[in-house]
Amino acid sequence: MKSAVRAAALLLGAAAAATAGGTAYFYRRTMKRSRAKVERTMKMAGTDWNQYQPLLKARKEYMLAQPHEDVFITSDDGLKLHGVYFPAAEGSGETVKAVICCHGYTSQCMSDFIGLSDYYLKRGYHMLLPDARAHGQSEGTYIGFGCLDRYDIRKWIDWLIEQCGSNVQILLHGISMGGATVLMTGSLDLPEQVKGIISDCGFTSPREVFTHVLHTMYHLPAFPMLPLADLINRRLAGYGLDECNAAREAAKVRVPVLLIHGDRDTFVPSSMCEKIYQSCASPKKKLIVKGAAHAESYYKDTAAYEAALDDFIGGVIAG
Repeated sequence: MKSAVRAAALLLGAAAAATAGGTAYFYRRTMKRSRAKVERTMKMAGTDWNQYQPLLKARKEYMLAQPHEDVFITSDDGLKLHGVYFPAAEGSGETVKAVICCHGYTSQCMSDFIGLSDYYLKRGYHMLLPDARAHGQSEGTYIGFGCLDRYDIRKWIDWLIEQCGSNVQILLHGISMGGATVLMTGSLDLPEQVKGIISDCGFTSPREVFTHVLHTMYHLPAFPMLPLADLINRRLAGYGLDECNAAREAAKVRVPVLLIHGDRDTFVPSSMCEKIYQSCASPKKKLIVKGAAHAESYYKDTAAYEAALDDFIGGVIAG
């Protein structure tokens, strides 16, 4: 009997150790800047970017040929945050309009909006592309997943108003983690200069997207790994993995919202877009792009994407 109890205790101890070890491994690879790698994210997302390289190369050359500068602010918790600012070309019209572009997980400010820069720059927008905390040239050890970044974007909004003047009309446009970030930012008390939010393939919450990834890509249960990771993250990064959920926050947004998602997104399923859409209480529009994988919607159907932007922006930007 004693040997059986001892064996059971050993098995339970081994299981607990394996769970703790697996959680620590998952947490470091996912939440910590030094271990979260863009190559791994791109592999999990599954989007074939090679087919778009000629377009991306041409757009990047045009983008970098425009006047731009590195800019910096300090977050509420003391991090030095970096962004790249593209002022609108002279003679862009009487309407002062700007867009803050928020990139995705493990990316950086000058990557995710190379394609869309053509749309905004040629239409006379000031473009501000911040590096999210713990990304690019911004400081930070732990990734914010929109929960912390929303406060950083709120500060960037103030910076942009000071730069462009109080008559500026601002859009917030985010992709993937950036899409969740702009929705979460929209739940804050925003100045009247913010006119609309565009969220492209944004997720509902870190907990829900991690659960999806664990189930579909690793074939692992979310319990007890995610509750343990949540406890770790609350202690180290200062927020819970479901503390702010883009679907819940969308119910508090007071400016119009455009949601965009690809119906073949296996990384952030389009069902999350539907959940956000149903929750959103402000005026809203939705574009589901057929055949588009994660963050591919603009490239899969550029005409539909730009038409949706034209229609949405025409209703929120005066002049």
